[in-house]
Amino acid sequence: MGKAGQAKQVFRSYGTKKKAPKVKSAEKTKPAPGKLKKGLTPGTILILLCGRFKGRRVVFLKQLESGLLLVTGPFKVNGVPLRRANQRYCIATSTKVDLGGATFDTVTDADFAREKSKKTCKKDADGMFVQPTANAGRPDEMKAKQSKVDDAIAKGLPQDVKSYLKARFSLTARMFPHELKF
Repeated sequence: MGKAGQAKQVFRSYGTKKKAPKVKSAEKTKPAPGKLKKGLTPGTILILLCGRFKGRRVVFLKQLESGLLLVTGPFKVNGVPLRRANQRYCIATSTKVDLGGATFDTVTDADFAREKSKKTCKKDADGMFVQPTANAGRPDEMKAKQSKVDDAIAKGLPQDVKSYLKARFSLTARMFPHELKF
């Protein structure tokens, strides 16, 4: 009797030709950030469609190097902090806000990067249980940038715009998004 199922491997031949080593191309270039949607200008009010703050109205500040949008609530008005948002998950409204000379040029993608923590391996009896870690929260530097940007924006907002930013967006029965004018 033969080798059941193994015979195919016995006669397998591997190529004698050596593969040419792959040529490493020049340094990879980062793709350019995508174009902004029509109607997205600094000061435009957006509606966030996903994430922790879905349904919230926010103020668009600028497009970051990664292509994401920098938006803020302002935090003192509706509780949305300075954060990044993908423009695919935003609806631009026709409402515009005066940014009032707010300086947000110092905010970059690097400010939103999380600190990497080293994994520790313990070999005692308690090591197999997950140790609760303290939640770091936002750094003080980011909180300072947040308040600096928000103070300039919130100072110039009229009361009706503040109440508009506080209200959440939601659809109800017989409200069709393709028929709405934002």
